[in-house]
Amino acid sequence: MSASPPTALPPIAITMGDPGGVGAEITVKAWASLRHTGPAFFLIDDPARIAKISHETTVISEPGAAATVFANSLPVLALAGDVSATSGVSQSKNTNAILESIERAVGFALDGSAAAIVTNPIQKSTLMATGFAFPGHTEFLGDLTKASRNTEGRERGPIMMLSGPQLRAVPITTHHAVKDAVAMLTPQLIVRAAIVTAEALRDDFAIAQPRIVISGLNPHAGEAGALGVEDEMIIAPAVDQLRDIGLNVRGPLPADTMFHEEARATYDAALCMLHDQALIPAKTLAFHNTVNVTLGLPIIRTSPDHGTALDIAGKGIARADSLLAAIRLAADMAQTRRQSL
Repeated sequence: MSASPPTALPPIAITMGDPGGVGAEITVKAWASLRHTGPAFFLIDDPARIAKISHETTVISEPGAAATVFANSLPVLALAGDVSATSGVSQSKNTNAILESIERAVGFALDGSAAAIVTNPIQKSTLMATGFAFPGHTEFLGDLTKASRNTEGRERGPIMMLSGPQLRAVPITTHHAVKDAVAMLTPQLIVRAAIVTAEALRDDFAIAQPRIVISGLNPHAGEAGALGVEDEMIIAPAVDQLRDIGLNVRGPLPADTMFHEEARATYDAALCMLHDQALIPAKTLAFHNTVNVTLGLPIIRTSPDHGTALDIAGKGIARADSLLAAIRLAADMAQTRRQSL
């Protein structure tokens, strides 16, 4: 007896991002690539602004309408007001629209009318200058979904993962100065990140027995304390705790030997102590095809692994590869999570 085909997913919600950046143009390019194959998505933006970039758009009033028009036009769900933007310039006047787009996408994902959200890049410095209280998307999404009970019984995120065809890398600390990130490290922080990662690998990536490696902080993982005590005093106890609860983990390992081809074949995800420990190898291996994923949320969220690219915005040369990868991965994760629950 053949297996039944997977149930069709609702469309994916794409956020506006910073309207001065490349979000709109790469979204139009992504639609052109996926219009005949899917997965279907809709953009939450100002329809008049998008119509200046593509004449093939349709304004929709609710997410369910996206699938019916997707093959012929880009579905756009209108924001509350107009958006005025200049390509290459990030403007604080657009903060409310940027946040509205994110908040509405999260709402659609929480109520099930969107299968997932994919966020276009934001300019964090511009948002922070207007009082935005979060270091980035990851932390904001954690706050927006904190009241949801959809992950009851599992460890909660948000945890950032960079997922590419050759590497999944998770930074334990994210958007912090290095000196502050080091001061933040605790065994509890590492244990929580590892548990969230293991649960996501199982439920969202269909890896039944996840294998995780954990980097050291200092060169050579501290060289038995000669190059720093954090590896022995903070990271090693976390590894012991994770093994005690039955997770397949190794570490702390020297970060400089974790990412060559033979090493990558031995694990499913690498946890790293610092932002750049994780993101440098991930982006070096597959800059145009790596996706930023937020783990441990009641919703699926992915994003391109690049920023707003203000320097090339409006020139028509921005590549949509990472956004395409983010859309496809979001759909795959949503289907896998649906089957795992």
